Amino acid sequence: MQNNSIETIIKDYQLAYESRIMSLFARKEVFMGKAKFGIFGDGKEIAQIAMAKVFQKGDFRAGYYRDQTFMLAIDQLSIEQYFAQLYAHADVLAEPASAGRMMNSHFATRMLNKEGHFYNLQQQKNVSADISPTAAQMPRLLGLAYASKLYRENIDLHKYTNFSNKGNEIAFGTIGNASTAEGMFFEAINAAGVLQVPMLVSVWDDDYGISVPQEYHTTKQSISAALAGFQAKGQEKGIKIFTVKGWDYPNLCTTYVQAAEICRKEHIPVLVHVQELTQPQGHSTSGSHERYKSKKRLSWEKKYDCLIQMREWILNNNWITAQKLENIEQKATAKVKEAKTKAWQQFRKWIDEDLKTTIQQLQSLQQNSAQSEEINTILQQLTTTTHPTQKHIAQAIRKTLYAIKDENTKTKDELIIWYNKIKNKNKQRYQTHLYSQSSDAAIHIKSIEPVTDHNQPTVNGYQILQTCFDAILEQDSRVFIIGEDVGKIGDVNQGLAGIQEKYGNLRLTDTGIRECTIIGQGIGAAMRGLKPIVEIQYLDYMLYAIQILSDDLATLQYRTHGGQKAPLVIRTRGHRLEGIWHSGSYLAGIIHNLRGIYVLVPRNMVQAAGFYNTMLLSDDSALIIECLSGYRLKEKMPKNISTFRVPLGIPEILRIGKDITIVTYGAMCKIVMKAATYLHTKFNIDCEVIDVQTLLPFDLNKKIVQSLKKTNKIIFADEDVPGGTTAYMMQQVIENQQGYYHLDASPMTITSQAHRPAYGDDGDYYAKPQEEDIIEAAYQMMYEYNPKKYSKLF
Repeated sequence: MQNNSIETIIKDYQLAYESRIMSLFARKEVFMGKAKFGIFGDGKEIAQIAMAKVFQKGDFRAGYYRDQTFMLAIDQLSIEQYFAQLYAHADVLAEPASAGRMMNSHFATRMLNKEGHFYNLQQQKNVSADISPTAAQMPRLLGLAYASKLYRENIDLHKYTNFSNKGNEIAFGTIGNASTAEGMFFEAINAAGVLQVPMLVSVWDDDYGISVPQEYHTTKQSISAALAGFQAKGQEKGIKIFTVKGWDYPNLCTTYVQAAEICRKEHIPVLVHVQELTQPQGHSTSGSHERYKSKKRLSWEKKYDCLIQMREWILNNNWITAQKLENIEQKATAKVKEAKTKAWQQFRKWIDEDLKTTIQQLQSLQQNSAQSEEINTILQQLTTTTHPTQKHIAQAIRKTLYAIKDENTKTKDELIIWYNKIKNKNKQRYQTHLYSQSSDAAIHIKSIEPVTDHNQPTVNGYQILQTCFDAILEQDSRVFIIGEDVGKIGDVNQGLAGIQEKYGNLRLTDTGIRECTIIGQGIGAAMRGLKPIVEIQYLDYMLYAIQILSDDLATLQYRTHGGQKAPLVIRTRGHRLEGIWHSGSYLAGIIHNLRGIYVLVPRNMVQAAGFYNTMLLSDDSALIIECLSGYRLKEKMPKNISTFRVPLGIPEILRIGKDITIVTYGAMCKIVMKAATYLHTKFNIDCEVIDVQTLLPFDLNKKIVQSLKKTNKIIFADEDVPGGTTAYMMQQVIENQQGYYHLDASPMTITSQAHRPAYGDDGDYYAKPQEEDIIEAAYQMMYEYNPKKYSKLF
């Protein structure tokens, strides 16, 4: 028990009891309609208190939605904040984890100040923002632990004392027993064992995953038994495994002290399998566990409830009388009730103030409107709603404005002004921080043109990248690069050749084939102040990583209301290659699933280098897709390879023309340019070719519509499937930029076929758009526009 005093034991019990009452009260609040959904940490209280005892300033947690007691114990959650999140209070002061954006029991600490810059993370206890997808906290956990390894072993990083004390930090992870069946869990555990990082994982095992018992989840019905082969023995690398009962307070305290000491000092990953936990209220408010647990099991859970066991243990040791313990319990209940009430009152205050003004405005309108009866009905609906929210207020105003659309009065104008004020307030509450809003945001990084002249050598594209990455690693010791085959052989296309030999294994590191946790390794390290570039070898393999990119990285700044960031650069290569599994250009799936991450599509390696320079100066995340066909194409080496920058959201006009605007990106730029030259030479059709350069963000200055005003005709071309990224670009230009005003012909898209390419040159030719496809489409557009001038091709 590591010499816990009687006073400490009693305080721990009191805290555990408060947490239990929070769960009980919160469930009732959901059933009363004051919250939408509830998921709670009851049954896990004592184990979490034991874990909290060894969690130090500078440490990090990546956990899941059962850890409320741990959060209370490390003093990073108040009872009021817990209920504020349950009510979805959209105020960062009331609910600092997410300002009402995450559902209850999704925890986070604020790591960034109001300007979006990191606090001193060594002076606080750090909780990376939770996510709901099961086991999705594990990839990021690996990265948080990997950062400690780098901070310890790379002497050049010891000066960054705001982020690490020479790698002395543990990354704590928590996960439910059922979620350990997910591939992300096994991938992260295996990688931790290979890397030997200070990752301490606690498995809260209550024998179920919602209604499904352990026998369906885990081999041998025990994750510690299933992982026995990972156990470190002697000089073998591996993980250390502990097992302990979740109701056994003294052994829990002892186990966590031992586990943390090994993890922190030796950088050995540790798994603590906390068994025989219970779930007194079932999985969540969506159902009752009495439906699927036997009477015998329910009876066992009542007996081995960790609070019951700790209470009996305290009383059996005569450390306090039963009456005094009951008094503590009563005070704890009263404390939680008072905090809950205060949280509800604070939540209602900002709604009721707007509600009051809205009712007054509608009543004033009703007195002088010809639609008095309809407005009265709207008022009745609003005033009789049990717990009205901002949604109900907005709906009432909008429906009133529908009703009085033909009226022209001062009170109507006042209502419109009021509605816009409410809309703007709620935009700030719910629609900000998808990307960085700091001074270091990527869209604020100024352009610096590459400088070339006739004295500069013409080299292969991969040599441009080699020189760029060499300069990047030389300039900033926080930058490191990881991925499959990036180290010893310098990546499959030689963009990193010779770099590992110069900078060592810590700066440029090979990984196993594990795309999901490669991304997670980068996310966690970036959250700790490092600047990772992580490589996914081919764009096709992004599918392995899309879930963690979409659910975790892309939402991080948004779901924390600007409280956390992970400026990660993801490097990959794509577009034209051979065969079904090496020819992916499915950008539409990427841009729609990864909102919150910038998507950059350079047409050559000079542009790619400029994007790397830009993104490493920023605090945003980006996916940079290099053209597979570009590594051995000749380009001029910029004199300022280490400093020039390509701006985001600024298309480049590659060819000036007057007849048709052709919008494209990436590898298609070369094909479109060849087609444009042919069209001009053969048919006197003059095409303006625009490389969008970045899909997210897209044409921030509306450059494309300016071209359309001149040509009045537009084609969108790429290698994605029909209705994919070309449809996205069309929506951006024709709808968002109001390009439809300037059309003299129907806009057109040129895409790949719906299927993936068959193997070989012919498979590519009949699946992906070719030069001839561009020529024929542009000619057809001109023929339809002016059939007298252009005869039909065929």
